[in-house]
Amino acid sequence: MHRCLLAFLCGFAALLTLPALAQSQRITQTNLEAGALLSTDQTPFWLRANQYGIVPLKGPVLRLQGGIRSDYRPADSTGKRPKIDWGYAFDGVINAGVTNQLILPEAYVKGRLGAFELYVGRRREIVGLVDTLLTTGAYVWSGNALPIPKIQLAIPVFTAVPFTKGVLSVMGAYSHGWFENSDRIVTGSYLHQKYAYARLGKPTWRFRLYGGFNHQVVWAGKAPPGVLNPNLSVNGTLPSDFRYYRAIVLGSRGQGDRNDPNVTSFEDNRIGNHLGSLDFAADVDLTNWNLMAYRQFIYDDGSLFYGTNLADGLTGLRLKNRRQPAGETFFLRQITAEYLYTESQGGDAFVIDDPEQRGRDNYFNHGQFIDGWQYVRRTIGTPFLTPQGETRPSLPHPIGIVNNRVSVLHMGLAGLLHNRVEVTSKLSFSRNLGTYGTPFPTQPGQFSGLLTASVPTNLFGGAQLSGSLGVDLGELLPTSIGMYVGLRKTGLLGKNTVSSLSPRYIER
Repeated sequence: MHRCLLAFLCGFAALLTLPALAQSQRITQTNLEAGALLSTDQTPFWLRANQYGIVPLKGPVLRLQGGIRSDYRPADSTGKRPKIDWGYAFDGVINAGVTNQLILPEAYVKGRLGAFELYVGRRREIVGLVDTLLTTGAYVWSGNALPIPKIQLAIPVFTAVPFTKGVLSVMGAYSHGWFENSDRIVTGSYLHQKYAYARLGKPTWRFRLYGGFNHQVVWAGKAPPGVLNPNLSVNGTLPSDFRYYRAIVLGSRGQGDRNDPNVTSFEDNRIGNHLGSLDFAADVDLTNWNLMAYRQFIYDDGSLFYGTNLADGLTGLRLKNRRQPAGETFFLRQITAEYLYTESQGGDAFVIDDPEQRGRDNYFNHGQFIDGWQYVRRTIGTPFLTPQGETRPSLPHPIGIVNNRVSVLHMGLAGLLHNRVEVTSKLSFSRNLGTYGTPFPTQPGQFSGLLTASVPTNLFGGAQLSGSLGVDLGELLPTSIGMYVGLRKTGLLGKNTVSSLSPRYIER
């Protein structure tokens, strides 16, 4: 499949070299960035977290990143957009130094028909109702790992439901993806993903309500002999035929069939590893500010259904400035505060026949898919649920996610100095308990901080110079101070442009 996808992308890129009238009408942007990453030990948390897997765990490294993207054609003078359109993106990263890597964080083609969009490839995404600029990350799909290659059909933005006059809008997606095989114990696994969200209130209203859910399933695959308990799989092979797909999509229970050699008592519960979040949010336009509050409830087993893990989840508050800068010495763009709590997991006891004791949810881990909710050794969801290899060597290191019982206080800030220098900061304090099965001997505390500044320069006809300073202090991660300095050049249809935000962050 990967070879077919690569051939498809190469063929599509070749078509882009042909002259076409439509090509001159669409917004095509190129970018090139060169930078250097230095650290006293492991790369500090906020220099690498939620960067789509492009920042290595160990430095120093020199980085070269370049890409091109062509979006859908803009609306004409009457405000109408083409009902049928297409676009693409390609982004490559080279890290050279202690860690040598060639990474493709984005490589996709997309097409639009009315409100619907189909894309194939890797794409930077965040899934969930959450602030996307200064957040710790959406709980289940944060942008921390390299994007998983997918085929996805979606309504990608909130779109008004007919006959509601814009009062009710919806967005959602349905996709199939492929997990990697290298450095993974269970290979050949698939991703099923869907999400659906609704907004009550027109964009012009002062107050709006949001709600919805997302659902991810890891399914299929094979493990080497002896790795999995024989009661959990047949010869290490997990159900992968299409006949099981309905149970994957619906999360159906009771799939056991003793005449089916591919289904055991484990699949009699559910086929695959199901996880996600139930999200709610509200935002209100004040005189000069927009205030948004959100909550993501976690499900990874039956605890949310029975109400025993309601304490767990991500709670956030974002205050965003609606004014434009007017030459102030410091202009505050945004403040975000979040609290992430995952210590409950329904309690320490698991009794399948007792709803009050359906605990030990063991977030991002699973009895069959023992690699955990990771892709290329990075947590797919919130980076505060820590995978093997990132914590101090003195702490326990079971396979998968080694630290999923955490409480995190987080604050982020973004502003503009002297109407020229973009600054952002992230400050996070966490308590970490490990897992119920393998708890940490103590409860390590951890502080991780980040300060980033970027400024436009006249270099190379106009470029963006950015610098980031990160620090880790505590008992969970190695103590480390690190710095990244980069120079970014962007172009729009052959014309040089400089982005108004630091290139380290992308806001949805």
